[in-house]
Amino acid sequence: MQDNQKPPVSSNAELQHEVAELMIECLNLEVTADQISADAPLYGEGLGLDSIDVLEVALMVSKRYGLQLRADSADNQHIFSSLRSLSDYIATQRSR
Repeated sequence: MQDNQKPPVSSNAELQHEVAELMIECLNLEVTADQISADAPLYGEGLGLDSIDVLEVALMVSKRYGLQLRADSADNQHIFSSLRSLSDYIATQRSR
């Protein structure tokens, strides 16, 4: 591993925390990563994201992890259903 590369995230819990921090930064949320429940819905009553927020998160995730997320994918509802679902998807699909 080169000195300028970040070490790979070693656990799902660490990845969830990293993704939560990314969402907070991307959307300027006024919560901490620890306040985002892994299984709470991202839409509506959970974290309260709307479709524009999810698009912004998808763009940031795509850039950060080298994923191809498509707006017309039937899997998006599941992928963005919770922090855990999003983190699991990133863990299986990421190239960086």
